[in-house]
Amino acid sequence: MSARSTRILLVEDDPNFGTVLKDYLSMNEFDVELATDGDRGWDAFSKGGWDLCVLDVMLPKRDGFTLAGDIRQINTEVPIIFLTAKTLQDDVLEGFKLGADDYITKPFNSEELLFRIQAVLKRGKTKRNDDQKEFDIGSFHFNFKSRMLTRGEAENKLSPKEAELLRLLALNLNDITYREEALKTIWGRDDYFTARSMDVFITKLRKYLKPDENIEIVNIHGNGFRLNVEPPE
Repeated sequence: MSARSTRILLVEDDPNFGTVLKDYLSMNEFDVELATDGDRGWDAFSKGGWDLCVLDVMLPKRDGFTLAGDIRQINTEVPIIFLTAKTLQDDVLEGFKLGADDYITKPFNSEELLFRIQAVLKRGKTKRNDDQKEFDIGSFHFNFKSRMLTRGEAENKLSPKEAELLRLLALNLNDITYREEALKTIWGRDDYFTARSMDVFITKLRKYLKPDENIEIVNIHGNGFRLNVEPPE
């Protein structure tokens, strides 16, 4: 039996724009339902089974913030991404106070929304694996709690940031760790200086892992990094 598609509730009052987004996300194998006002969005959400909600802020009948507040009353876990034409700081803060996971300002292209959805879903996956503290990475063993990276008799004591970054990469082994996800999870913000800082830590991790030729941290241009581990020949 094939795995269930990720279900997304999209609430957008512009039917043309909403249809474009729905069709694009559907092409990328998401199961998307479009609602065109806040009340219809609430009716759809009440049926249950959603993996993520994408809510326009300026909705008729029940605005996006009100809808998000109602959703959070019965479900504190489902990720929420707001869509808005507003750029006022107060609106951004209001969204995050209501438990938003991300915020995207119009105009934007469909691909940007796709990347943000993927990043939010990845963060949710990482949260669900918060208890995992030990990892086998090729010929290395990594103990996150002690921050020790060992290979045979060789040991490296990682810095706190190095350990957090390696753990995030290991949780997404052979899959993309999104740059935005790493910056927000580890540094708490995504800006030029934290991005350059993360690049320095990636370089350090590559040096630690270099003795195993089957391990590689690959740049995924425009998206992030992938910790690849090939089986030994």
